[in-house]
Amino acid sequence: MKILILGIGNILFGDEGIGPHMVHYLEKKYRFESEEHSVDLVDGGTLAQRLIPIIADYDHVIVIDCVSTEDGRVGDVYMFDFDDMPACVTWQGSAHEVEMLQTLQMIEMMGDLPPVKIVGVVPYVIGEDSTFSLTDEVIEASIIMEKGILDHLATLGIRAEQLSSPSLREVAQETFIREVR
Repeated sequence: MKILILGIGNILFGDEGIGPHMVHYLEKKYRFESEEHSVDLVDGGTLAQRLIPIIADYDHVIVIDCVSTEDGRVGDVYMFDFDDMPACVTWQGSAHEVEMLQTLQMIEMMGDLPPVKIVGVVPYVIGEDSTFSLTDEVIEASIIMEKGILDHLATLGIRAEQLSSPSLREVAQETFIREVR
């Protein structure tokens, strides 16, 4: 089985870049191993619909992104299957969130959507100012997100070998200089 861990978000807007930052963090911290499965980590940025052929090429996808919820607070973490989305999740926080929801819906309509697990956090939305910094609430939430991702991968038969101990805050300051694959 081919597994994709896909980070979605705009790194120029603080917490809204958590998806790409988490992908680079996981890539730096772990090696994922399995005799039967492969794991790829992709920084999807704000590409949305351009990701359709990539997503459709996998057997299982984990999307790391921001989510908006009716009563959520900054730093609240939600982990759910795309086909069983909680009613409280609105995906209305920023343009990239809505585009990602539409992208997944389009792939689903074409019949090419693999099982998708969403790992989302409620961000602090900064508006027009740019920053690579993450709020303390989202840094704390990333610990829950990381554990949820690792636990989910374990259920799929993937082992995570820790290679280093990077700080997510430090990784977030370097995400913009990483190569796009």
